[in-house]
Amino acid sequence: MPPRSARRRRARTAVLLLLAAGALACWLAPAETVGPTGAWMAELGLAPRTEVVDGLRVRYLRAGSGPPLVLLHGFASSIFTWRDTLPALARGHDVVALDLPGFGGSEQPVGLTAERYPRVVIGLMDRLGIERFALMGNSLGGAVALLVAADHPARVERLVLVDAAGLSPAPRDRPWVFRLGTSRPAAALIERLPVRRLLVRIALRQIFFDDARVTRQREDEYLAPLLRPGAMASIQSLLAAPPIPLETFEAAARRVRAPTLVLWGAEDRWIPPAHAQRFARAIPGAQVRILEGCGHMPQEECADALLAASHAGADAPRR
Repeated sequence: MPPRSARRRRARTAVLLLLAAGALACWLAPAETVGPTGAWMAELGLAPRTEVVDGLRVRYLRAGSGPPLVLLHGFASSIFTWRDTLPALARGHDVVALDLPGFGGSEQPVGLTAERYPRVVIGLMDRLGIERFALMGNSLGGAVALLVAADHPARVERLVLVDAAGLSPAPRDRPWVFRLGTSRPAAALIERLPVRRLLVRIALRQIFFDDARVTRQREDEYLAPLLRPGAMASIQSLLAAPPIPLETFEAAARRVRAPTLVLWGAEDRWIPPAHAQRFARAIPGAQVRILEGCGHMPQEECADALLAASHAGADAPRR
């Protein structure tokens, strides 16, 4: 672990670089704008719905018929992340994809903590009259899915973790774009300066193995929620909140009883593929499949491979 003084120097350097980028952005483009977003939902014949759950307005999509399947996105993402997998999944499932509070089109409260998310998931299922369901979650959504499965074993039929967080590095080892959010000065600068597109572009280029995936449309879909009033304050409160202790999360993993498939992008630069085996060791009977040529979000970068692996995992006997 680097000395505290070194970490502080890096933090100050990051803030200075952000200031410089902001000054340049102000000169080149005085305001951040996005093109039309959400058209992909209409193209799929879907319209977002909302429910008030745990006192918060939650946006979700529902499509298809069959056994219920709930999709949970990652940090700073939204239901958009399932655009390429949702149609195929909906052919065999009653799919519910929701925006976790703080992200997408859901409410963005201050004082947000990760512990609230499992209550939101269960609360939405109660509102929709869904008693038992499968869960698929990416990154932060994977951590939330695991906690739901651990605490509500009678509700979760199957669990699919996609490059899941929870056993991830300590906050000091998070990607630097996340660490900016834990700094109040940096968060205030991000709120005031037109640098959010730049940060989104940098983050997406880290997330995807193939930079060609970082298109203007994808940037717009990720940027639009960050431009909503209060968005940065909500995200900053989530990043600044104490994380769930590793021991607590590992204990939750050991309580999971649902058949579990752990999927991981072989080229994940945010959470190394070695974490897939850590999840497999912690969750009784879990299977692991590594997806070659995929980064941190296989559902966007390698949709066909994810769907094939998920289907194969459903058919395979549990260890």
